Amino acid sequence: MPLRLSPGNTLPTDGLAGTLVGRAWVPGPLAGPSPVVLREDGVFDVSARFATLSALFEEEAPLQALRDTPGRYLGSLEELLANSGEQADPSRLRLLPPADLQVIKAAGVTFAASMLERVIEEQAGGDAGRAVAIREQVQAVIGADLQGLEPGSPRAQALKTLLIEKGMWSQYLEVGIGPDAEIFTKAPVLAAVGSGSAIGIHPVSQWNNPEPEVVLVADSRGRLHGATLGNDVNLRDIEGRSALLLSKAKDNNASCALGPFIRLFDETFDLDQVRQCVVTLEVQGEDGFHLNGSSSMAQISRDPTDLAAQTLNANHQYPDGFVLFLGTLFAPTQDRDAPGGGFTHKVGDVVSIASPLLGTLHNRVTTSDQAPAWRFGLGALMHNLAARGLLGR
Repeated sequence: MPLRLSPGNTLPTDGLAGTLVGRAWVPGPLAGPSPVVLREDGVFDVSARFATLSALFEEEAPLQALRDTPGRYLGSLEELLANSGEQADPSRLRLLPPADLQVIKAAGVTFAASMLERVIEEQAGGDAGRAVAIREQVQAVIGADLQGLEPGSPRAQALKTLLIEKGMWSQYLEVGIGPDAEIFTKAPVLAAVGSGSAIGIHPVSQWNNPEPEVVLVADSRGRLHGATLGNDVNLRDIEGRSALLLSKAKDNNASCALGPFIRLFDETFDLDQVRQCVVTLEVQGEDGFHLNGSSSMAQISRDPTDLAAQTLNANHQYPDGFVLFLGTLFAPTQDRDAPGGGFTHKVGDVVSIASPLLGTLHNRVTTSDQAPAWRFGLGALMHNLAARGLLGR
């Protein structure tokens, strides 16, 4: 069945009470992508003042600047969502991922449980069939519960010493409990897909999973302005063979999903609520398979502000800002086809990632070579904005 979006399966539980912004493809003689804001009376294009979402967040006070901008009415929210994703009519208003010029960054190994799964992937060499036995061995040495272990602390250093003695030290443990976070580039600028669109799994992968995450939105000065949801699609067999294959495991066509909208920090939502977010995941397969899971931000090993500071600092600048995946607690081990085989995606799976104050991100799984090819890059955006008279805004 087609994946259909609606306000009921997309918006936060408090509806439009917060400040929700995103991007939409605006039809017409000069069609193109525009930043939009959702209001009780519909969807409004604010590109006349902010040509990009990046430009909005570079304002001295983005929230107030947005409130001071009436915008141009485009249509209802129902209209926008109904024409989004798999069956979208390109000649009509449609939803886009809520990021444009921002660099798409991600923090890895930020939760203890998923850190253990990365160690298991490495020990198994990407072979899912060996994971059960290795999981038991690793947990016997490390323990299953590392919550409260502060990365870089004396206790973490003591654990590192023990693991070296046991011959079980791992590069994943280094970034999981050491002083330096793993921060990597998830996808090129403009390469993300939005809610309703297909997400891509590299066709060679036989062991993979979704990674439901909270995604922070920051400007060029590192100021945090809001959050959205993301799917940091992960190929466990590829990365498990070698960490040097991270780019092949993480950056493929349609392998990064963002959305549905960015919720700005305002009177209804702040960073403390991000720290307490519970992100749920549901996978529904065409074969009848059903998987549920959750990831609580309260169990993250590094504070979101620390991860943001390790992303942008004196050694790394992002003039157009960045979005930052914060990592996930979720690493599915539920068997799908055979005992001991664990979980992996199948083409046609519908993945829904949700959090009460951020809404729900929906995507259907395909292979990266079958997902719509990425065509609209930076050059196309600059030409489009120039033709619409929006450059410099």
